[in-house]
Amino acid sequence: MKYAALIIPLLFAALFVYALIRKVRLYDCFTEGVKGAIPLVVSLFPYLVSVLILSELFEQSGLSARLTQGLAPVFRFLGIPPEIGKLVLLKPFSGSGSTALLSEILSAYGADSYIARCACVAYGSSETVFFISAVYFAGSRKNLTKPVLIALFSNFASLILGCLFCRIL
Repeated sequence: MKYAALIIPLLFAALFVYALIRKVRLYDCFTEGVKGAIPLVVSLFPYLVSVLILSELFEQSGLSARLTQGLAPVFRFLGIPPEIGKLVLLKPFSGSGSTALLSEILSAYGADSYIARCACVAYGSSETVFFISAVYFAGSRKNLTKPVLIALFSNFASLILGCLFCRIL
């Protein structure tokens, strides 16, 4: 048995023993924490639903396909295979949708191809920016333009460098 697999259960056991020594009522504390989570879920729900609806609308409207075709020369110039353009555009919106696209790319081009390696880099080096922004900034009244643009730029820069490394290596 691997000892690393025991770390989390041992931490929980230590926490329970510590709580027993300090005479903390664990179940009461747990239910109080759950009560505090309900308003958070209620406040996050509209933001999450809007991101999910917009990402599906982006795909179903055909805007994703047209944008992919239009950006293909730019992607090619930057060293990004145009075949992964749809993945590059969808990843900031949807994690599950980009997982499905990655699976399609891997089955179409083979796991060891340059296109598949770049697709894996695009998937692994980026984040669902709009989903994460909706979760982290749901209650914030601040302007989110700058953090979202920085996140999108860093995703794209990591993609360009990752595809360059895939070509070199």
